[in-house]
Amino acid sequence: MLKVPESWLRKKATQQAIPCTFIGKHLRFSAADLVRIVQQGARRPVTGRAANGNE
Repeated sequence: MLKVPESWLRKKATQQAIPCTFIGKHLRFSAADLVRIVQQGARRPVTGRAANGNE
């Protein structure tokens, strides 16, 4: 669903960088967790002018 490697999810979850719930050694993500992860990863598009520093 997130199209990221499981290793990335585990690393970020262990660092408490993304919302999740640990049940023992298992990770669980609620629908709200997934929405927040996507929002945290959102980036503004880069335009030709901004990329060239001509603003």
